[in-house]
Amino acid sequence: MTRTEITTDEIAQPVGPFSAAVRAERFTFVSGQVAQDPATGALIDGDVSAQTEQAFRNLAAVLKAAGRTLDDVVRVGVYLTDMADFAAVNAVYEKLFSPPCPARTAIGVAALPLGAAVEIDAIVN
Repeated sequence: MTRTEITTDEIAQPVGPFSAAVRAERFTFVSGQVAQDPATGALIDGDVSAQTEQAFRNLAAVLKAAGRTLDDVVRVGVYLTDMADFAAVNAVYEKLFSPPCPARTAIGVAALPLGAAVEIDAIVN
């Protein structure tokens, strides 16, 4: 199996030994995106809705570099530091996806990088 790294200057660069995304055969696996400002690398100011919107903008930038869009997403992983934010994340999510929506998992976690409230990853066909 061939793996191809996907990179873009439209997001903050990864802070560890991982790729923004990797294409393997016909699937692209996008690493978790938090609400980092692409210019500064800092977490944006704002509530979980604003963070979710920025995380999806970052995810879309990686998809663009892979020649894909949100319409190509088949699975989304959502990681929340407070499950009470689930409805706010859903409100943003439903603006971005139309039926049939991607399969999705939402997981409550103790903490996320940079103190983010939400992190989002995806698998794309």
